[in-house]
Amino acid sequence: MGASDRIWNTQQTNRAARLARAQAALGPALSGKLFPAERIADLLHQVLEPGDRVCLEGNNQKQADFLGKALAGLDPARINRLHMLQSVLALPEHLDVFEKGIASRLDFSFSGPQAGRLAKLVSSGKINIGAIHTYLELFGRYFVDLTPRVSLIAAEAADRHGNLYTGPNTEDTPAIVEATAFKSGIVIAQVNQVVDALPRIDIPSDWIDFVVEAPTPYYIEPLFTRDPALISEIQILMAMMAIKGIYAEYEVERLNHGIGFDTAAIELLLPTYAASLGLKGKIARYWALNPHPALIPAIESGFVESVHSFGSELGMEQYIRARPDVFFVGPDGSMRSNRALCQAAGHYACDMFIGSTLQIDLQGNSSTATLGRISGFGGAPNMGADARGRRHVSPAWLKAGRQARDGKGLIPRGQKLVVQIVETFREHMQPAFVEKLDAWQLAEQAKMAIPPVMIYGEDVTHILTEEGIANLLLCRTGEEMEQAIRGVAGYTPVGMARDRRMVENLRDRGIVLRAEDMGIDKRLATRDLLAAKNMKDLVRASGGLYDPPKRFRNW
Repeated sequence: MGASDRIWNTQQTNRAARLARAQAALGPALSGKLFPAERIADLLHQVLEPGDRVCLEGNNQKQADFLGKALAGLDPARINRLHMLQSVLALPEHLDVFEKGIASRLDFSFSGPQAGRLAKLVSSGKINIGAIHTYLELFGRYFVDLTPRVSLIAAEAADRHGNLYTGPNTEDTPAIVEATAFKSGIVIAQVNQVVDALPRIDIPSDWIDFVVEAPTPYYIEPLFTRDPALISEIQILMAMMAIKGIYAEYEVERLNHGIGFDTAAIELLLPTYAASLGLKGKIARYWALNPHPALIPAIESGFVESVHSFGSELGMEQYIRARPDVFFVGPDGSMRSNRALCQAAGHYACDMFIGSTLQIDLQGNSSTATLGRISGFGGAPNMGADARGRRHVSPAWLKAGRQARDGKGLIPRGQKLVVQIVETFREHMQPAFVEKLDAWQLAEQAKMAIPPVMIYGEDVTHILTEEGIANLLLCRTGEEMEQAIRGVAGYTPVGMARDRRMVENLRDRGIVLRAEDMGIDKRLATRDLLAAKNMKDLVRASGGLYDPPKRFRNW
């Protein structure tokens, strides 16, 4: 068959057939693009076909939960073998579709609360995992070889034409919708309300096929909120070492923090400890970060100048609205987040990523995929990877590059700072440092081609524990790196097996740094240093603008 005989619009024809089936099934219940919630199963049975690639929006925070529940309630005799594309598996329904035989294949980024159940379903053969992606990688594949046929998304509001307002929690929506709508796919949106006029149009109606007002607002998780009352003195000591030994040392102005109490402690020490070191205006000015409540004191004190966000954070809406110089806020007064663009910013425009992990081996490889838990990686592999395509310079980037290349005769280039901050023992006294990552065994069990490593050792520049900092940039041999890691691994089996003389030699060379080597008095590492000691202090610091979710209100 020649090119002139080939049919070039099969996807458009198939889309038209699906839409016609849906219109016939819904009949007068379909008003333009709007239809009633009780008809969702009728719609899905008509627009879905067995074997479809289906993107169900659900990320760290915002969940298209009404559509997810509806998908899990479909008839597996009619709709089956779906290939699910999801940033995050957060809700039980996300895995129910596999248990019921509605879906069989999965490509995802993070599974958080469903990590244990996911591991069981994989080992029982109910789920075939294509790959565990980083967010940006998964979004990229939507435009290459994993384009969704049907996408189920969530938004704040729609107007009667089907235009969408996504508000502060725009997150993954633009990437999902654009990939689907411009490749003859079908987009169904659940919204919290249908209104006559939107504050702004985030997604035009031309890109949306169906809109349903869900019976309840979409589920959203305040994932990044940490109560300062739970920050320990060990975390405060680690934060002091991070600020003095890394932030100040490299003049880090542009950065991303991972989720957790370790980084929340750093944020709350900026207006106090970092200010006492004369670092205001010199470090931590520009951020790729969700609007963490723990950042409020640093913003109010003038440390933080700009924040672009992956998503929003419950309770921060009025504070963000009142600080448009800091956040990316539209003319309507609300922030618009964008996970894809913020991931790109974190990868290319930031000088440092600092975050935590569950396991680190002797080559500096780290992973959150452990035995019995396939939690995935989220955005950490993008945030925590040296961007080889980067060409613009900064003092932090150049200094890290010089340290890594010194004496090697290599062409000069910079390097991103990638810091893993962990306590030597995790919960239930599990050591964070291991001779061999569980990821190897997991790969065998799940028949993965390579072990699921979150951040590769070649990208990690520093490991920070309560014992001190290991500067891996300065290591010149594999043995030096191993001993530097053992040198900060404390009383774990890995730490106890250190070569003491070699570790002391590394300390003399500044490769292993203890608190006292940085001039830090451990006696000062108390909660008195925190700019806010509890949630109420954060509310006060915000001038009453921050409205914490109920679970964080203990007054």
